Amino acid sequence: MSNTAQNLAGTRIASLLDENSFVEIGGCVTARNTDFNMQQTEAPSDGVITGYGVIDGNLVYVYSQDASVLGGTIGEMHAKKIAGIYDLAMKMGAPVIGLLDCAGLRLQEATDALNAFGEIYQKQAMASGVIPQISAVFGTCGGGLAVVPGLTDFTFMEEKKAKLFVNTPNALAGNREEVCDTAAAKFQSEEAGLADFTGTEEEIMAGIRELVCMLPSNNEDDASYEECNDDLNRVCADLANAAGDTSILLSQIADDNNFVEVKGAYAKEMVTGFMRLNGMTVGAVANRTEVYDAEGNKADTYDSVLTANGAVKAAEFVQFCDAFEIPVLSLTNVTGFKADKHSERKIAKAAAKLTYAFAEASVPKVNVIIGKAFGSAYNVMNSKAVGADMTFAWSQAEIGMMDAKLAAKIMYADADNAVITEKAAEYAALQSSALAAAKRGYVDSIIEAEDTRKYVIGAFEMLFTKRENRPAKKHGTV
Repeated sequence: MSNTAQNLAGTRIASLLDENSFVEIGGCVTARNTDFNMQQTEAPSDGVITGYGVIDGNLVYVYSQDASVLGGTIGEMHAKKIAGIYDLAMKMGAPVIGLLDCAGLRLQEATDALNAFGEIYQKQAMASGVIPQISAVFGTCGGGLAVVPGLTDFTFMEEKKAKLFVNTPNALAGNREEVCDTAAAKFQSEEAGLADFTGTEEEIMAGIRELVCMLPSNNEDDASYEECNDDLNRVCADLANAAGDTSILLSQIADDNNFVEVKGAYAKEMVTGFMRLNGMTVGAVANRTEVYDAEGNKADTYDSVLTANGAVKAAEFVQFCDAFEIPVLSLTNVTGFKADKHSERKIAKAAAKLTYAFAEASVPKVNVIIGKAFGSAYNVMNSKAVGADMTFAWSQAEIGMMDAKLAAKIMYADADNAVITEKAAEYAALQSSALAAAKRGYVDSIIEAEDTRKYVIGAFEMLFTKRENRPAKKHGTV
């Protein structure tokens, strides 16, 4: 490692990778531009340290911007170094991790710097779906550089100092940073949904390491497995009590109770994340109606409806899993679509995106109905009709067009309460129960909640060699 590793950019790399594993590439590269007295300015490594190393034995390529060199701005050679890292990563089939801390475009290099931005974008686009891309923002990431984390698969943000924006908060009409800091990690994680994880630098490094160990190295890697020492038939007692907060439910059925939630602060009514089942990485998507904090107190509640933001969040996650051959588990508890004027602007298209993502995905797909599964919203949530390979339902699950009592009121509009109650019970038994759905072949097995882990593991083991032919096309358009 060169002496450049002694600065903050190098220290970040050292704290991310396994000890003494980093090998720097291009440490002697410097800016070529001589305009505006640039020849008199020192630019070690042109403001970015690039190279490779390992995380828990997994090869990764890393670039870390050095804000102490020309503000970490991107110029011609800066971009070429990052592009070179991408070229190597694509050849070797290994993830790229970008540690961002940059003042943006290098003004002294003008069009050369502008072209440099485009070169990075192009490399990212070509790498998308081939190798995992992870970005972590520690300082400023503004203007055109904000597109970089947007093109990566997962984005981390330091919770206090990081700034991520296309336009600064003060440049937005009617807004100032003191009113709404749109560049802050809180806004980008909770409102924009661009930041998947936030925390301190130490938490971010630990989070990246955990994520890298969970993901395959590339889209053809079949080694994203580890030995499982957890009981495959482990009974998860009281699992039904976690049906509201499905992030807890997923952690309880996962190997060693380890579930890594993605975009946990955004659209909380939809849970997305990674877990291992019998040592195999699985992506999970689940409806959520309750959120509990670390002390076990109920922090938020949500209606059991599908929202536009939740649908898009889930769709993007499913598409990532499909690109990298990661099986998908869904937990369904949904009674319909969110109904308000704001939602109506986007819900149809968002639901279409999620439907398309599930239907298009050719990886093994397992759905567990843990509560209610009503109407078209159920179809959207990985139903057998749109391609789930195996569908389980908890014994108390309800599956159908709508709530039984509401259906009875519609069918027997002029009847008294006694008749409505009687017909609702009849409708529930004939049309809305898990047994009724199973008799029609829409549910493969009715299970008890506590046995969910063993049934899901068994299903994914059976589906391990799944092959599915699709119509020949360049790509879809949804």
